Amino acid sequence: MIPKKIIKILIFILIFLFPLFFSQQVFAFGLPAFTENQPLPSLAPMLERSMPAVVNISTSTNIEVAQNPLMQDPFFRHFFNIPNQSRKQQKNSLGSGVIIDSDQGLVLTNNHVIDKADKIVVTLQDSRQLNADVVGKDPEADVAIIRIPANNLTELPIADSSHLKVGDFVVAIGNPFGLGQTVTSGIISALGRSGLGIEGYEDFIQTDASINPGNSGGALVNLRGEFIGMNTAILAPSGGNVGIGFAIPSNMVMTIKDSLVKHGEVRRGLLGVTTQDLTPDLVKAFNLKDIQGAAISRIENNSPAEKAGLALGDIIVSANGKAIKNSHDLRNIIGLLQIGDKVDLEYYRGNDKSETTAVIGKQERSQSSGDKLHSRLQGTILSNTQRDQVEGVVIEKINTSSYAWRVGLRPGDVIVSANQYRVHNLDELKQVIDPKDGLLINIQRGQEAFFVMLN
Repeated sequence: MIPKKIIKILIFILIFLFPLFFSQQVFAFGLPAFTENQPLPSLAPMLERSMPAVVNISTSTNIEVAQNPLMQDPFFRHFFNIPNQSRKQQKNSLGSGVIIDSDQGLVLTNNHVIDKADKIVVTLQDSRQLNADVVGKDPEADVAIIRIPANNLTELPIADSSHLKVGDFVVAIGNPFGLGQTVTSGIISALGRSGLGIEGYEDFIQTDASINPGNSGGALVNLRGEFIGMNTAILAPSGGNVGIGFAIPSNMVMTIKDSLVKHGEVRRGLLGVTTQDLTPDLVKAFNLKDIQGAAISRIENNSPAEKAGLALGDIIVSANGKAIKNSHDLRNIIGLLQIGDKVDLEYYRGNDKSETTAVIGKQERSQSSGDKLHSRLQGTILSNTQRDQVEGVVIEKINTSSYAWRVGLRPGDVIVSANQYRVHNLDELKQVIDPKDGLLINIQRGQEAFFVMLN
């Protein structure tokens, strides 16, 4: 028989303590609506402050439609009773942007979102639609600044991205698939991602927050609603989100923004070296210590690097106090410096560590009209370039009615060989071209490479 005292205790628990536990939501079989008399944590208050600063961007571009040469013959069209057709077609695209200066109406976005657009329309969260003008753009880093009328705008506060850590919670705000403003959350999966071949200058934040087409140019924010990066790219074979998205860090973006607002472009300086990654085989061949860095494989004459005392075979391991693990690290740091800036370098020569300071110089860009080299290059403007450690001759501009355009050449293509000779610049290209003969060129376009024969 149960003692009366025990029965009284059980009755007390059932009548008084059980309801108390239930009201405090410590009952194990359900999710609490309150914790310690406070509502559960929610991102809603932060998003209410942040979302008005993220805008939708729509663009329209008039593009030239390629036509068969016969269609350009008036007699041919008349004979077959073919009406005149417009050779221009309108292309529309969608993306996102971030208001970073409400007083000046400055909106940050990706260059590829607004590139070559004839009209840019920004839609705010309150449904206002405003025409935008381009302030400046940097194709190499895929960053652009546009301006809208500064009237009752909300801007995002900017955070220092150097303080980010893997595992930090983040929120991505953008306009995926043109659905309108959408919010996704996740964590920072990795920092300092480079060598992906997505952009010329890469130092990405990797996140598992869902980023889909249309998110480009949108904001990646921390839980305080501060801007820590600009959503830029996804890594997915199908083009959709698989939990691997990339954002340009806020520190990199704001450095580029200052130059774009001031000059309309990024006036990158030059160190004057070509480097390659330091592989285990090179470490063994050079009889070096087990170190990481960028090995100097070429130094330009009279360059800042030469003046600073650097030599072939030197291994750069640090620039302005930041560790250099590979060539991309060095290129990213140098690419954000302006002409006249100083860069403190630490390097190994053999197994001896040394330090030096170089003053970033001006990039000399030789330029030539294509018809001066070969008649089949008429309508093109060529210049020296170095992109992703590949030196060659870049097609800066091309006339859409030219022969070069019709055979498939496009602006941004890099000529890396001509008539089966490797060419690094315009001077070398001139030496291997015979204006009276055909011209076989090897083109690099992004991650693709192919030959084109100009007869």
